[in-house]
Amino acid sequence: MTPKTFKIKSFGCQMNVYDGERMAELLADHGMAPAPDGEDAELVVLNTCHIREKAAEKAYSDVGRLRRDDGSKPIVALAGCVAQAEGAEAKRRSSLIDIVVGPQAYHRLPDMVVQASKGARPVDTDMPAISKFDALPPRRKAAPSAFLSIQEGCDKFCTYCVVPYTRGAEISRPWDHVLTEAQSLVEAGARELVLLGQNVNAWTDGERGLAELIRAIARIDGLERIRYTTSHPADMTDALIAAHAEVDKLMPYLHLPVQSGSDRILRAMNRSHTTETYLAVIEKMRQARSDIALSGDFIVGFPGETDEDFEATLRIVDAVGYAAAYSFKYSARPGTPAATMEDQIAREIMDERLQELQNRINAHQLAFNQSKVGCDTQVLIERRGKLHGQMIGRSPWLQSVHVETPAQPGDIIDITLVAAGPNSMSGAVRAKEAA
Repeated sequence: MTPKTFKIKSFGCQMNVYDGERMAELLADHGMAPAPDGEDAELVVLNTCHIREKAAEKAYSDVGRLRRDDGSKPIVALAGCVAQAEGAEAKRRSSLIDIVVGPQAYHRLPDMVVQASKGARPVDTDMPAISKFDALPPRRKAAPSAFLSIQEGCDKFCTYCVVPYTRGAEISRPWDHVLTEAQSLVEAGARELVLLGQNVNAWTDGERGLAELIRAIARIDGLERIRYTTSHPADMTDALIAAHAEVDKLMPYLHLPVQSGSDRILRAMNRSHTTETYLAVIEKMRQARSDIALSGDFIVGFPGETDEDFEATLRIVDAVGYAAAYSFKYSARPGTPAATMEDQIAREIMDERLQELQNRINAHQLAFNQSKVGCDTQVLIERRGKLHGQMIGRSPWLQSVHVETPAQPGDIIDITLVAAGPNSMSGAVRAKEAA
């Protein structure tokens, strides 16, 4: 019997969160409903991430926990990048897995569920050139801040990364399709749109790039904020930088991964930028928007990384003064060139370097937050806080802000930032000026 209830668990990046939302809409469009809290779903979709080491093992462990005490189990769908990487092997490794579906094929999930309910164990990890988005239902409900995928895949082939193999080549969604979904999200309640892509600033449609797309989206009535992530330094065009100065709805925040402060390591990673070209982009951004908040990604312990290379990474952290950053120990991914490189770094050295790097990043993040104390700004309310009367929203600089207010999710309110912590801010509602 075809299941009537489902649960989707998404792991990893914002693209996976978006895919999870779209799969939920797709299943609902085919008559299924989310399982109520505390109740077992008849279909469970594990939307997996494959970036870190042992991702596949974690996925299989999650699958194993779905067997119930009475020996029964739901229909289990393994989705996302682990599904793409494992393919039919997933079924051989776990008899509990009924469906294997990759991130470019999940628009066929409802049909696969029907097949699984009849005893089949379908696998679909195709990467069709025709966009899956054409088969997805219209957006009918949106959070105050909503994700909108505009670009998928990657052609950069960094030596440590599996994305080109699990997400495929770079594909940009057509201009009209993006604008149509953007409009539907705003009509469904979104006040802010976050444009997503593995290399989102590589989006293109003919002669038009991301800057032109942002300007067009900004003209949608009812939309108040625009963000985009994740960007590649090589695709930060002058036109996109200029948009930060000229488009009021484009928030003063840029996530621009650098990965290392050592040019030698950057070459080994097959990154197409140097520290000099990266810092030049940062300088242009600050000239365009002086209050820009910058975040980045860092990998410590890449094969061959010396103490001097790591010190260069600390120097670039200090040079930029990140408002936030994400840092990871190098994780060897099967099939990537870096996995077979010599001079793999010992785990204990990676642990020490990561701790030192994160301490440095955290200090800069706290300093940035403290620099905003006393600022009058606005927050987009997203959800309720833990305390009575407390709501949590986002500042233009993507800080999480706690504020006591009767405002509801979706409201944008005027506040003053009054206190700073390492990971969040406190705000006070500004009184309306007398007319």
